[in-house]
Amino acid sequence: MRISGVGTNRARRMAQETPQAIRGTQDIFGAEAEAFAHVVETFERVRKLYRFRRAEMPVFEKTAVFSRSLGETTDVVSKEMYSFEDRGGDSLTLRPEFTAGIARAYLTNGWQQHAPLKLATHGPLFRYERPQKGRYRQFHQIDAEVIGAAEPQADVELLAMADQLLTELGVADGVTLLLNTLGDAPSRDAWRSALVEYFQDHRASLSEDSQERLDKNPLRILDSKDPRDKPFTADAPKIDDFLSGEAQDFFGKVTQGLDAAGVEWKRAPALVRGLDYYRHTAFEFVTDRLGAQGTVLGGGRYDGLIETLGGAHTPAVGWAAGIERLAILVGGEDVDFDPTPVFAVVPDQQSMREEADRIAFHLRSTSNNKFYVWSAYRGHGKKLAEKAKRDGVDAIIFVRESDDPRKVIHVQNLKAGGDEPSSDLLEIVSYLPAPYLSASGDG
Repeated sequence: MRISGVGTNRARRMAQETPQAIRGTQDIFGAEAEAFAHVVETFERVRKLYRFRRAEMPVFEKTAVFSRSLGETTDVVSKEMYSFEDRGGDSLTLRPEFTAGIARAYLTNGWQQHAPLKLATHGPLFRYERPQKGRYRQFHQIDAEVIGAAEPQADVELLAMADQLLTELGVADGVTLLLNTLGDAPSRDAWRSALVEYFQDHRASLSEDSQERLDKNPLRILDSKDPRDKPFTADAPKIDDFLSGEAQDFFGKVTQGLDAAGVEWKRAPALVRGLDYYRHTAFEFVTDRLGAQGTVLGGGRYDGLIETLGGAHTPAVGWAAGIERLAILVGGEDVDFDPTPVFAVVPDQQSMREEADRIAFHLRSTSNNKFYVWSAYRGHGKKLAEKAKRDGVDAIIFVRESDDPRKVIHVQNLKAGGDEPSSDLLEIVSYLPAPYLSASGDG
């Protein structure tokens, strides 16, 4: 790396001494940052269509919020959480997910008065796990929850919202909604007992992870990727054999609602959630475009979670999606996430710098976001115009010295490759400050 104005040896030494990023974190810039922002902006637009309220949650919580909600024996709590003791002696944890914090806020802030409450949020999360494509130790998610609604229509609306989000992001092709039911509490308990009895007979042949799960979260054995488990998971008891009439009716209403909304889905009997507070609907949107970790959005109904935090029985359902993973699917150097025209304001001579700046500030404040204005801090004329072109502007407004106000400004249309502004760019003329009345000139 060559640093301008610094000798080669010194530059090398400076590069070596500069602190490096923590493994598993990332710095986001350029096209990646634009894709990231596009995901967030699209999510914000879609959640408003469904009237989900925006919420901002603390980045850290008391450790008990996660250990009680996620379970002391889960990998997240035992291996992946970033926990520390603060100066007051409290154990705090950087949030590994949103749902537990939202459930805590629902209880402590009196949000029950708004039930059923539809919430949406996004931001950074933290887990210590092996980094891989689209997965980092500091990562970002979008999240949507409905708290206080026991009706299957809440599940349908959340799934329709997720499907619309993926469609508007342009990534729905090649993404499949996998859907399953975990039944109500009696159905799940009966199924769990049957699974424990079945897998206990094959315990010695299971993988080490599945042997451990058999004692803690036996349902998780069903989604094991270890080939040693495959022969046994294929013949394991199925949830459909244990569903109560009420549970069958609930799942039927969810699938009927999805069909009515035009949301395609595929049944996935092995799709589970290991913790006991999950009920009924479980789902994932998956793709084969992200390698082994193909889930881009997932969630389910967690009717028993708020009880684990000390609250009354409160039905709830929600989903989350990784922003980095969605950004990979929508990203690319040539992707234009915003078609709004970008104008560069270029002074032809240094003497016109002040006037060019005045025009730029004026246009930004009066155009109602109908176009964006690019400007630079130094330079003028052709060199500045070339820099603007490299930065991808659509048109250049040249500001020249002239006694005739109508000849001070000239618009060069880079979209069409000529000097005459096209109709979609010509609108800028009506926003120019007095006394500039036209965009004519020789270029």
